[in-house]
Amino acid sequence: MSAIASQSLRTATSIEHGRQAIDSRLVSLGRAHDMLMQVSWASTSLADAIRGATEPYDSQGGGRISSAGPDIGITSGAVIALAMTFNELCTNTTKFGALSVPGGRVEIAWTVDDDKRFELTWTERDGPPVQPPTRRSFGTRMIGSLGQQLHGVVKLAYEPTGFIYTLNVPLESLTTKVLPDHG
Repeated sequence: MSAIASQSLRTATSIEHGRQAIDSRLVSLGRAHDMLMQVSWASTSLADAIRGATEPYDSQGGGRISSAGPDIGITSGAVIALAMTFNELCTNTTKFGALSVPGGRVEIAWTVDDDKRFELTWTERDGPPVQPPTRRSFGTRMIGSLGQQLHGVVKLAYEPTGFIYTLNVPLESLTTKVLPDHG
């Protein structure tokens, strides 16, 4: 928690901006914990985790955020990592990306390949022209480190037609509880 607060404040352009960033990240973490409490911290559905993380940002309804892929039971650690990632993606798209304009939309799709690799892609469409940022924000660094926490690779593409986030991890990073090493 203190890392979220200190990093949010360190990169904030104002006290209000820092407060909003901290609030948003803590609310996201709280929603993830609420979801896990409903299932007694056992695994939960990936589709439910995505819906729970993105619903508050699809305030205009009408399905501006769509998601599709095979349903998978994911562990509590994966739920928290994905909830924090989606909070950052949703916050950014509502401020600067596709959801900052009336006709913009976000498509979230995921697959599992024959090698048991999970790949999730967040694609923004019909938003304002995209330009790569001039610096890496705390949020960008955080979603990269959350991907590493899941033993995967995160790619960010700032295409003129829309921002694209890709997460590629071993499926077992999402579905297998890691037992403590008593070695």
